[in-house]
Amino acid sequence: MSDEVYEAFKRVASSRKKPKIEMMIDGVNGFLFLDGRGKPMLAYQWEKKFPRSVEKYNKIYKVELPKIAPHICRHTYCTNMAKSGTSVKTLQYLMGHADIATTMNIYTHLKMEDTKDKLEQMKSKGAVKKGDDLGGHGVCQKGNKTSE
Repeated sequence: MSDEVYEAFKRVASSRKKPKIEMMIDGVNGFLFLDGRGKPMLAYQWEKKFPRSVEKYNKIYKVELPKIAPHICRHTYCTNMAKSGTSVKTLQYLMGHADIATTMNIYTHLKMEDTKDKLEQMKSKGAVKKGDDLGGHGVCQKGNKTSE
C-alpha cells in the first residue's frame, strides 16, 4: 500500500461517524464505509456511488477518468498484489476464490514486461544468473523463449 493510500484510509477512519450499533459480520467490525443507516455499504451501493464519483472527478480535472465500475478494483488489487510478490495461494485466499485458476487467469493481469522486470530484480539480487534453468521455460536474457 502506498503512503498516499495509507493516509487516505487514515482520513476516512478518523472522519468515520461512530454508528449507534457497531455491526459485526463474520466476527469483523469497524467497517470504514457506512450507509446512511450506519450499516456497511453493499455492492449495489458502490455500483451507484462510483459513476457519481467519476463524474464529479471529471468535472474538476482535465484528464478524465474512464467509465469504471467497482468490480474493476478487484482486478487492479489482485494484479498489484501479484506484482508486489504476494504468493499465488495468498492471493487466492484474499480474493476468496475456490479455484486458483480464477485468481490467476481472470483477475491477475500481468504482461511479459512484468515478467522481464521480475527477472531483472532477481538477477540484480543474484538470485538468477544468465543460463539458469527457470522451470523449463527457457527464458533467455532478452526475455524471449529459446528454441529447445
